[in-house]
Amino acid sequence: MARTDKARHRISYVLPLSNSSGGHRLGVNGLAVDKERSILYSGGRDGVICTWDFAAGCRASQPLTPAVNDAPVRERSKSQPSRAWHAPVQAHTHWINDIVLAQSNSALITASSDLTVKLWRPHSENRSLPQTIGFHSDYVKCLATSKSQPNWVASGGLDHKIRLWDLNGGGEVLQISVGEEDRIAKGSVYALGVGGSILAGGGPECIVRVWDPRSGKRVTKLVGHTDNIRGILVSDHGDVVMTASSDQTIKVWSISAGRCIYTLTMHNDSVWSLYSDHPRLSVFYSGDRSGLVAKTSVLRTSDMDQGVCIAVCQEHDGVNKVIGDESNIWTATANSSINRWPNINIDVGSKLTGPASQHHNWNFISHPRQPQSPPSVKPTVKSDEDGKRIPINSILRLSNTALFPTHLLPDRDGFTHLRQGSEALIDTGPHSVTPVQDLPQESIEGQNGLIKHILLNDRRRVLTLDTAGEVMMWDLVQCEPVHSYGKRHLEDVAPEVNTVESIANWCTVNTRTGELACILEENLCFDGEVYADELPISGTVDFKDDQRINLGRWVLRYLFSALIDEEIRRDETYRRELSNTHLMETTGIPRAISPTSIQLPKSPLIGWPDFANDMSGITPRPMAGFSYGPLTPGLTIGCATPGIQPGQTTQVDNQPVTPGDSSVSEKLTYQNSQTRSLSDMNNDYFSTGPELQAQVASNENTTNPMVPNEGQDDRSSQGTAEPDKDTTSKESSTRFGKKFRLSFSGKKLGRAPATNANKPPVIDEKAEESDDSRSSDTREFAPLDNFFGVVQIIRQEYHAQATDNLGQVPPSGINPSLPRETPVLKIPPLTTIIIQEDRPESGAVSDLYRGTVASTGKDADLIEQVAPMWLGELLLKNQLPHKDTVKVSFVLQPYDDFLPSLPSADGNGRLNANRMLRVKKILAYVAERIEPRPEEPDPNAMQPEEYLELYCQNQLLSTTMTLATLRAHIWKGGGDVMLYYKSNGKKKIANVRERIGHFSISDATEADYSSQ
Repeated sequence: MARTDKARHRISYVLPLSNSSGGHRLGVNGLAVDKERSILYSGGRDGVICTWDFAAGCRASQPLTPAVNDAPVRERSKSQPSRAWHAPVQAHTHWINDIVLAQSNSALITASSDLTVKLWRPHSENRSLPQTIGFHSDYVKCLATSKSQPNWVASGGLDHKIRLWDLNGGGEVLQISVGEEDRIAKGSVYALGVGGSILAGGGPECIVRVWDPRSGKRVTKLVGHTDNIRGILVSDHGDVVMTASSDQTIKVWSISAGRCIYTLTMHNDSVWSLYSDHPRLSVFYSGDRSGLVAKTSVLRTSDMDQGVCIAVCQEHDGVNKVIGDESNIWTATANSSINRWPNINIDVGSKLTGPASQHHNWNFISHPRQPQSPPSVKPTVKSDEDGKRIPINSILRLSNTALFPTHLLPDRDGFTHLRQGSEALIDTGPHSVTPVQDLPQESIEGQNGLIKHILLNDRRRVLTLDTAGEVMMWDLVQCEPVHSYGKRHLEDVAPEVNTVESIANWCTVNTRTGELACILEENLCFDGEVYADELPISGTVDFKDDQRINLGRWVLRYLFSALIDEEIRRDETYRRELSNTHLMETTGIPRAISPTSIQLPKSPLIGWPDFANDMSGITPRPMAGFSYGPLTPGLTIGCATPGIQPGQTTQVDNQPVTPGDSSVSEKLTYQNSQTRSLSDMNNDYFSTGPELQAQVASNENTTNPMVPNEGQDDRSSQGTAEPDKDTTSKESSTRFGKKFRLSFSGKKLGRAPATNANKPPVIDEKAEESDDSRSSDTREFAPLDNFFGVVQIIRQEYHAQATDNLGQVPPSGINPSLPRETPVLKIPPLTTIIIQEDRPESGAVSDLYRGTVASTGKDADLIEQVAPMWLGELLLKNQLPHKDTVKVSFVLQPYDDFLPSLPSADGNGRLNANRMLRVKKILAYVAERIEPRPEEPDPNAMQPEEYLELYCQNQLLSTTMTLATLRAHIWKGGGDVMLYYKSNGKKKIANVRERIGHFSISDATEADYSSQ
C-alpha cells in the first residue's frame, strides 16, 4: 500500500519530423512582443516557444497609410524577410494556450494544457530550458501580469481556479476559487486581466468577476455578456475593464459605477482576442472567429461612440491572438504561420476628403447631424501627413448608437441627411466591409505538423495525417517514417495496410504537439511481445525456435544506448579504484605511490625463500624524517613494505599505523578508518601471493609471536579469545579477513592457512565490535529509489567481492540485454527522450528530463537522479518488473469426431495458456496425446502442423496465429475459446484409440503452456 501514492514515472520518446526546418508545427495561440529588443515571441499548439528577431525590419518599417483609391491596399506577402529565427524551445508536451512577458521583458511565462505554468528567461547567460513554477488540475488557459507588481503572474484554468505565482521561486502566492461563493458549476477561466489593484476574470458563465489580488477578496462582478468571455483588458489605473465575448460584442465597464458603459458591435462573429498597449485603452485591437482584425481609436473623444474603427486585415482562419506596436500588427491563427501586417494610422483629428474641394476637420463632437445628399464619388479618410486615403468601406460602425457611415460626409456636398436622433438606434442594413489589407506584408512560415493518427494492430506501425493532407506510415521501433501514401483520407489507407493480429498495448501514442510521441509506463510497456521470425531484422542473429521479443525492452535498450555505454565506462573506472582502495585500507599505503617491486639483499637471509637472493639489495628510503626499526626477524631492512607517505603517523617497535582517508568508495560502505599493526600491514600487502604469505606468517609465528601484555597501549591491552573449533586453519592469519567479513557474502578470503595451527590468534575486540556494526550497516543498506539506486546496489556487491578477493578487480555487475534478446537498432540520434513524473496531488505531469538519444551519455548524472529505478534495473541488469502472465482459456475438441477427444478429468478438454501461444504449439500438444511417441525420434518426420489443422468458428487457423489474435479477431466473444482439431489426411495416425487410454488428466495441465 505504500507504493500506491508514490508518483509514477513514464518515459516518452518523440519521433523527429523529416521536414523540421523551423517554425511552429501547429496553430499559434500566444504572441508577445518585446518592443525594446524588437523580438516577437510565439507559443503554439505544438508546445514550442519560438523567438523572432525583427530588429532590422521592425525598426526601419513605418506604419502603412494606404494609397488613394477605392480598392484595398494589396501588399506582396512574399517580401524580403526581415526577421531572424532562433532555435525553438520545446517547453510543453501539450498546447501552449497563452504567453506573457514580465519583469521588464526578461521573463516569459507560458500556460499549457499539460497543466503547468512555466517560466523561461531567454536572455539569461545559460539560456536554460523553461522551469515549472506551478500546476493546475486541469488545462491552463490564460495568464496576466501586473505592470506595477511585476514579481507575480496570475494563471486561470478549467479547474475553476485562479492562482498567483511568485516569479522569483516563491511558489504559489494566492489561490482564488472562481464561483465558490455563488456555487456555480461553470467556473472555468478563459480570460484574465490585471491593472491597478484589481484582477478580472471571465469564462463560459458570462460573468466578469473582479478581485483584489493582494487579499483574494472579490470586489464586484459584472453581468451583461450572453456567451463565453474570451478576452479581458484592464486599464493601468484599474478603473476601466474591457471584455470580448463570443456573443460578438466588446463591452467597456466602469469599476467605480459597477456597470457596462459601452457595448461595441463592430464585429459580426465571436470576438476571440483583444490587445492594447495604451494605458487608458484608448487604442485597441480586436480579432474575431471570421478572421477580421479591427483597430479602434477613441483618442480625443468624449464619447466612445464617436471613435473610429478600421477593418485592418482579413485572415483565412479565426484570430487566436492579435498584437501590435507602432509599425506592425501580428496575427496568430490555427495555421502554423504568423502574419505581419503594416499598422494603420488612424486619428480622430484626421481630415476627410470628398468630391468637394473644401476639407472639413473630423471632429465628432462639433459635427452637425443634419441630413445631406449622398456623394457621387466615394469619399476617403486621409492622414494628416502624406494625404493618402483609407477607403470608406473599410471603416466599421463602432456600435449601434454610432452614425455610420454617413456621419463622415460633409454638409455642403449635397448628401442625403441621416436619420434624426430618435432614429439613431435603427440599423440601416448590411454593410459590405472591405479590409484595408487582404494580404500580409510578411509571413513567418511554419511546418506541416501531424494532426491525426491510427495505431495499427501490430502495435509497431502508426498511420499519421499532417496539416498538408499527407498520410505517412511510421515505425515505432525504428523511430522513423517508412512509407508515404500521398494526400489521401487516413480512413481509406488504414484497411489496406492493417493486419489481423493482436498485440498487447505496450505504449500510448499521440500527435497533440504535431509530432508522433510514444509514451511508455512501467505497468504497460513490457506487455507487448512479438515473435522474432515476424520482424524484419537485419543481421545474422541466431534466434531460438519461437523466440519472442519484448517491444518495450527492445526500444528502451537502444533509446538509452549512449547512457549504457557511459555507465559501463564509469563502472570500469569504479571497480579499478575500488580494488586499489581496499588494498590501501588494508596496507595503509596508497597503491598509486607504491613501488613496483620489493628488492632484498643478495645475501641469504633467514626466514625468506631462496628466490629472494636474485633480487637487488636496494633498500626503501625513509620519508619525511621517519625511520623504521627491524620488525621482520632475521632482516636488516626495517620493514619489507613500501614507504609511508608524509603526513601518516607511525611508531617504532610495533606501534600502530593509522591510514588517512582514501577515496569515494569509503563514503559508500566504510565510514571509519581502522587501526592495524605493522605486522598486519606486511601480511595484507602480500595477499596476492598465498605461498609467500604462508611462509612469512610461519616464520613470524615462530620467531616473534605477538603476545599482548598489560604494559602496552589500548591496542595491546585487548584480550585474547579462544579459537573456534575446526576453523583456525580456514581463517586468515591477519585481522583483515575478520575485520571486513561482510554479511552479504558467503565467500572466504582465498589465503593459505597459517602453519602454526596451535597458536591462538590475537583478536581485536574493538575490531570485532566494528565488524558487528559494519555488518548491521550493510544489512540496513537502503539504496535510493531512482536510477542511481541500481548503481548503488551494484557497487555494494563490488565491495563484498573486493573484500573477499583483495587486490582483484571485481567482475562487472552491469549486464545489459544481448542482441539475441534485443536485436541492434539504429535509432535516429535526434529522437527526443522525455522522463516525466505523475503528480497524484494535482493530476499533472512534470518533465524531469528532456534530451535526445545522442545526449543521454553526457546527461548521465542528471538521468541517474531523475530516472526511475525500474529503468535502471532494465538497462543495467536486464531485469523486467514482475507481472503475472496473461492467459487465455480454451477448449480443445475433435472436429466432427474424426479424431478422439483428449483425455481430461471432466471430459471437456479445457486448458489455459499464455496469450502469445501459437496455433502450431497447440497442434503439437494434440499430436503428443493422440499419437504413440516413437522410441527413436525420426528427424525427417512430419511436423504436427503439417498433418493437423485447427479450426475456430469454422475458420481454418494459421499456424502462426496466437491465442490473443484468435480471441480478438476470430472468436470475438467472452468465455472459453472453442477450438476443433482434425487431420488433413497427409499422415495416417495409427493406434489412436489404444493410445488415448494411457493418458491421464495430468498430461493436459496448465503447466504444459505456462512457459510458452
